[in-house]
Amino acid sequence: MRWRRKARGPRAPKSLRRSFVTPEGVDLRLELASAGTRASAFILDMLILLISLILTTVAIGLLGIAKARGELFMVLWLIGAFVLRNGWFILFEMGGRGATPGKRLLGLRVVARDGGRLTGGAVIARNALREIEVFLPLSFLAMQAAQDMADGFLTIFALAWTGIFLFFPLFNRDRLRVGDLLAGTWVVNNVRAKLGADLVAARAEQPRRIFTDAALDLYGIYELQTLENVLRAGQEEAIVTVAATIRRKAGLPDDGDDYAFLSDYYAALCARLERGMLVGRRREDKYTATARR
Repeated sequence: MRWRRKARGPRAPKSLRRSFVTPEGVDLRLELASAGTRASAFILDMLILLISLILTTVAIGLLGIAKARGELFMVLWLIGAFVLRNGWFILFEMGGRGATPGKRLLGLRVVARDGGRLTGGAVIARNALREIEVFLPLSFLAMQAAQDMADGFLTIFALAWTGIFLFFPLFNRDRLRVGDLLAGTWVVNNVRAKLGADLVAARAEQPRRIFTDAALDLYGIYELQTLENVLRAGQEEAIVTVAATIRRKAGLPDDGDDYAFLSDYYAALCARLERGMLVGRRREDKYTATARR
């Protein structure tokens, strides 16, 4: 049986395409985010954080707490800013989308380079390094400016330190921050094509296989998108591998038509996930339980 490879939209340069083998053995050709796009996402996140800090500071000032407890307020403010910026990046990237609001707006997400699930340890590691890369030297400069203790050498050293880490992604082929290098992560373009209409329509006139709820509960939105990529790519080896994996996990027999099996499973899974979202239940991937929005 032959499968036709469907035309796709503009793709990233070859220098930014990488092999990404999932636990099911499927090689997805991911596209790395450019350094400019990553920087833009970071700026968006920092703008949101800055606005949140300003509003919080104004609210506290109106309550008169800052005047009554000046030094204590400053200490608590610094601690709060530290917790907010680290919690922001870590908690959002630990979520099913693997992305902060800034990354989501620009269509990016964080993934594990080994093809496995993005772990909490990797997320914490990549974001903890940001304190050393950016915020530590900038905080040092801010403290110097506040105390009128500016030292030329120390200022140049702090700016150079920050610059080396900020421009580090430009000098490696995978556009990695130092945090990505240590955590084993990539930041990739999260292509979200409209799901399914043409794939489902291709088998509209043919009888479809019926799947149990247990078989459809094996996967979530992330796996649905992965399955769509496999069907669109039309690579026979990938189709055979994915079909065998789903049949094994669901306890289904092999009827010899892998492409039709995957197309029917895709249509059934898509319908089930959409029904769930209509009643406020969203399942991001196979690792997470169904979440109510």
